[in-house]
Amino acid sequence: MRKIILSVILILLLVISLFSNSILSENPLPAVAATFDTGDTAWMIVATALVLLMTPGLGFFYGGMVGKKNVISTMLQSFMAMIIVTILWVIIGFSLSFGTSYGGVIGDPTEFFMFQNVGVTTAWGTIPFMLFALFQAKFAIITPALITGAFAERIRFWAYMLFMVLFIIFVYSPLCHMTWHSDGYFFKMGVLDFAGGTVVHMSAGWAALAGAMFLGKRKIQKVNPARITYVLLGTGLLWFGWFGFNAGSSLGANALAVQALGTTTVAAAAAGMGWVFYDKILGHKVSAMGACIGAVVGLVAITPAAGFVSIPHAIFIGLFSSLVSNIVVSKFPKGKIDDALDVFACHGVGGMTGMLLTGVFASSAINPAVTDQGLIFGETTLFLHQLTALIIVSVFAFTVSYALFFIVNKITPLRVTEDKEELGLDISQHGEYL
Repeated sequence: MRKIILSVILILLLVISLFSNSILSENPLPAVAATFDTGDTAWMIVATALVLLMTPGLGFFYGGMVGKKNVISTMLQSFMAMIIVTILWVIIGFSLSFGTSYGGVIGDPTEFFMFQNVGVTTAWGTIPFMLFALFQAKFAIITPALITGAFAERIRFWAYMLFMVLFIIFVYSPLCHMTWHSDGYFFKMGVLDFAGGTVVHMSAGWAALAGAMFLGKRKIQKVNPARITYVLLGTGLLWFGWFGFNAGSSLGANALAVQALGTTTVAAAAAGMGWVFYDKILGHKVSAMGACIGAVVGLVAITPAAGFVSIPHAIFIGLFSSLVSNIVVSKFPKGKIDDALDVFACHGVGGMTGMLLTGVFASSAINPAVTDQGLIFGETTLFLHQLTALIIVSVFAFTVSYALFFIVNKITPLRVTEDKEELGLDISQHGEYL
């Protein structure tokens, strides 16, 4: 049955891609080309490539943390996100996220179906519309990949891919639309999310918690990390790519991009320092894992605030978020909920901390688009909007993700059998090993 379904999907994709232009639109591109800024376009091409690099970086980051029998499977889950979500984004994801709004919650699925009307001669600001669409695709790609760390070492690969498709359609796309579409519910409310605190990190964090709860504990929870060097390499690639993630969200080669570059740099460094210093205060050794996890938490937390806050405030966000996540990691009920790689504590909590601190430190002096300044400047409106969005996103992402895990499990079992888990997913799921 699975072979038949996969064959039908491939055939349908071939037919749609072959005939979509003639079926959907005779002339999807305008006759007159828009005027683009070459500097902005060049930077956004680079930024798009940088954001894509984050996903294989995440593969190394997660792959080094799991046991030796699950390295390939864990890394492949990130790589498959690049493959599956790219096609899904072109077919319907971009349209759901940025199509004409239905009630501020979701976009028209037909408007940009198969990238119709998404051309290189139409403009999004000062860059080609297709470039914007491809830049956004990279955000969609990494989000389900982030979730995989929570259910590492025990999920069936085909079930994961089905969940990934449903997650993009029913969780990621609505949150993306509500946050970044000009008619989106959160956007019109005045919620600030520069590069994905709600859309990427909170949605992934809450979905990770839902997955860890639904799949249950691993047979053996405490395993030695397979390759600490992979974790170091993955952190370096993530940090490097994150400059495209945050600075690229300015959508141009401008002063705001430089500001986001600066805040991203110092927040990551401050968080890495905060994590290892706090570990040392508690009597632990300074570890490579701790330094890497801390830096990534800082990158997560600064993401929603990157283009709205000053450099000193970015240092505070990095330090504070690392301490909060470190405490949550240490206090998380691991004996009851097996979030294997602490995705919720790092990405979920880090994203929430960053969202709230954006409501504290956002400044119109940094970004004129900030109409309601942060709590530290004596204004409360923005902070309350950020808090409201945090609550709504948390409930929505967790509830819908848990429901999707339930549905997928009814279609095909999510968990591998005990003997396959003991054998390791590299062999049992892929027939490969290190």
